[in-house]
Amino acid sequence: MSDLIRDAPIGQIIRWITKNKVLQYPEEKDDWECPPSYQKGGSGDSTPGQTAAPPTTEKSVERKRLNNKEVEQPESDNDSQLDEVGLAKLETIRSNGHRNSLSRVGSTEAIEKARTQADLERALSDGQMERGPSIAITPTRLDDGTILVDWYSTDDPENPQNWSLKKKSFVALQIYLYTFAVYMGSSIYAPSSEGVVHRFGVSIDAASLGLSMYVLAYGLGPMLWSPLSEMPLIGRNPPYILTFAIFTILCLPTALVDNFAGLIVLRFLQGFFGSPCLATGGASLGDLFSLIKLPYAISLWALAATCGPALGPIISGFSVQAENWRWSLWEMLWLAGPVWILLFLCLPETYGPNILLRRARRLRARTGEDRLKSQSEIDQGNMKVAALVLENLWRPNQMMVLDPAVGFTALYTALAYGIYYSFFEAFPIVYVGFYGFNLGQMGLTFLSITVGVIISLVIYWSWIYWVSEPDMIKNGFGAPERRLIPALWASTLLPVGLFMFAWTADRDIHWIVSVIGIGIFTVGIFIVMQCIFLYLPFTYPQYAASLFAGNDLTRSTLAAGAIHFSRPLYINLGIGRGTSLLAGFTVGCVGGVWALWYWGDKLRARIPYLYSRNVQLGLSGDEQRVNLRLLDGSGGFWSGRVDADPQTL
Repeated sequence: MSDLIRDAPIGQIIRWITKNKVLQYPEEKDDWECPPSYQKGGSGDSTPGQTAAPPTTEKSVERKRLNNKEVEQPESDNDSQLDEVGLAKLETIRSNGHRNSLSRVGSTEAIEKARTQADLERALSDGQMERGPSIAITPTRLDDGTILVDWYSTDDPENPQNWSLKKKSFVALQIYLYTFAVYMGSSIYAPSSEGVVHRFGVSIDAASLGLSMYVLAYGLGPMLWSPLSEMPLIGRNPPYILTFAIFTILCLPTALVDNFAGLIVLRFLQGFFGSPCLATGGASLGDLFSLIKLPYAISLWALAATCGPALGPIISGFSVQAENWRWSLWEMLWLAGPVWILLFLCLPETYGPNILLRRARRLRARTGEDRLKSQSEIDQGNMKVAALVLENLWRPNQMMVLDPAVGFTALYTALAYGIYYSFFEAFPIVYVGFYGFNLGQMGLTFLSITVGVIISLVIYWSWIYWVSEPDMIKNGFGAPERRLIPALWASTLLPVGLFMFAWTADRDIHWIVSVIGIGIFTVGIFIVMQCIFLYLPFTYPQYAASLFAGNDLTRSTLAAGAIHFSRPLYINLGIGRGTSLLAGFTVGCVGGVWALWYWGDKLRARIPYLYSRNVQLGLSGDEQRVNLRLLDGSGGFWSGRVDADPQTL
């Protein structure tokens, strides 16, 4: 518990005030023994350029064997990259080798560093490993004498992947509550729209800006906050705590403002400052859980993200009706305040590069050895916030245009998300206008979304546990399109649910029938999005952050637009024909999902913009040849060969 508080924002502030006299790290305690590798003249001071790894580490054994062979490489500036690709392939084609190299565990950090299918297989293999006896990790010394600070051992308690399940679950719960609060902040405003119309004398469409601007803003926010959270010097916590503090403070003027323009601006700012968890909440979970277990954690995060907007109208519907339109905005303060206090007191830093960067600082202070640096500390020197933000803005759009698979998944999830937010305009027309519900009763119909999410979660977890996980353990990671298998049938549920809602939302038909249609739609949309969000990072793992940022911006933009176009759509065409039009789009997307599953790999192979690496393995006598081919941005090819003794494979 003391470690949790020490690593939380409150603990870091206490340490700063007391000049690190309270809540000390092991390196700061008098009785701590520094590993010999990090002491002056220790084993870390090995021959420059060599990696002093545990003798049983497979990677070091294979690297040593490869160094004894002639490596035929092209004349290229990318020779080192070629070597890494070859080594990655050689590591993954070993069938039953014992693996002890846990200095890099199977996490989303491994995905982001992956460049080939072999890298993904290696990350998956790391994630499958059971924890064995603790093995000391000897640091690497670079050519310039720098000693890279790493985890002390394979079970280093500072590594978030090694935390106990209880601690991981508590940290994950905080991320879920944070996400739930921000997403609820969008729809909790919906029942207040009529009050805003009467108070400020604006149209209902103008009043809906309070919802749409919030949604648009939390799509724009990740373009700034996501790059910041990936900087080792900053980490995950500062963007979380500082921006959510601003979000919480903004709840007060938003509830008190007596000017319509001011209300809309404040709602936009709330969405913008609440967005960091929507951008990097999944990354925080990836810091904690291995790749093999990450889908469970991500699906619970998606549960919080989906149920937040669904429960918002329920919470505010009765209070707005009983009091006034401002009560929904006060309720956001009552929700966000306690959640922020919990994060401030108990949310530890989970970003491994940031943890190692701070460890390197402590080791330098303890040993006086200035050559001790973390890899992230070196990388930090090459990072520029402006460049990262611009890259985050440009690359997602470029990938969506050049790769049909990326473009389709962005448009499909945006369409589904837009339809989801159109319910906030459709439900008042149907359940208040047709069935005579009051605001509170209408809010209860959103429970169908929550029920649908719970049902889909049970189905999705069953598929992961009984089908996906055993298959990955037995056959390896496989093609990214295998993540789409549940979406093949789940995508059909979207039009089924929408058509059912469209033509049963009638005074002569019991309201529960149309509600069931919404539940069916929700089961489909939840499973489809889970499959897509697992599929995307494995298509271009080195650009996973850009893929998610682009997808999030597209979804939020269309959802914000849907809030405004859906009301005229339903009024002019009616609920039946208007919803059927939207359902028709989802029918076309069913074919897109099947096409993506069948031709996705072929589409990626034809994209000239992204690095396309084709690793082929062929036996020739007593040597194992790995032929490598890289398609660079200019369209040129280069190839090389890595030879290894078959007995080592």
